[in-house]
Amino acid sequence: MTPLAGKVAIVTGGAASIGAAISRKLHADGAAVMIAARSAAKGDVIAAELGDRARFVATDITDDAALETLVGAAIATFGRLDIVVNNACSYGDDGPATARRTWLDTLNVNAVSAAILGEIARPHLAATRGNIINIGSISGLVPHVGRWAYPVSKATLRHLSKAQALDYAADGIRVNMVTLGHIWSDPFDGLTSGDRAHADAVAADLNLLGRVADAAEVANVVAFVASDAASYMTGSETNVDGGYAILGPERRIPLMPLLMAQG
Repeated sequence: MTPLAGKVAIVTGGAASIGAAISRKLHADGAAVMIAARSAAKGDVIAAELGDRARFVATDITDDAALETLVGAAIATFGRLDIVVNNACSYGDDGPATARRTWLDTLNVNAVSAAILGEIARPHLAATRGNIINIGSISGLVPHVGRWAYPVSKATLRHLSKAQALDYAADGIRVNMVTLGHIWSDPFDGLTSGDRAHADAVAADLNLLGRVADAAEVANVVAFVASDAASYMTGSETNVDGGYAILGPERRIPLMPLLMAQG
């Protein structure tokens, strides 16, 4: 039996890039998948690709009514809800010059919407002893030069995950975060004009594996955390970052030999 057979999942931002990989993996592992995204073009394509047990629901996750509709559609279509993956993301950020509107939009998409969706889904997840997976970022752990709103929003999501885990435990709902480093995704594709080799080269000194990850590598971890194999995990953070988070300010440069090398 596939590990998610009989389960029903919602994946926000589930039609493109990392979200599409998550949708595909959950579906391959047996789950029915509600693909929530704004783009009908992309959403319809992946729903058609997956076929049976996949539905696209056009969703603006900053609209509470749209989130109610999304959860209602999952129940009406598949009769239950077991997994919510909060993957949709805004990268709005102008560093110190970020305008209030951008601050609010970025926080709204990246953290507030995950909180609202979790609460709307809560009674249905309680009925199945389901779980929530929030997709975090290394940016929520450490600051990045010239970026303020996005890292702060991911730090907010990180704390939200812990708050959800604490309060939802009484309902039998697990809440975990999967924290990402450098992943080959739409933003990386756009920034490099599709040059994966260049992205790997830039990332080489910033993590231990010397490359960016494939979206499928994220999806594999999400599927595990969503499954009953991870039944004793809640309030956890699982890094998919190639070792990015453990590198200190010296990175992989041996300080002592450099200090001893004189003249």
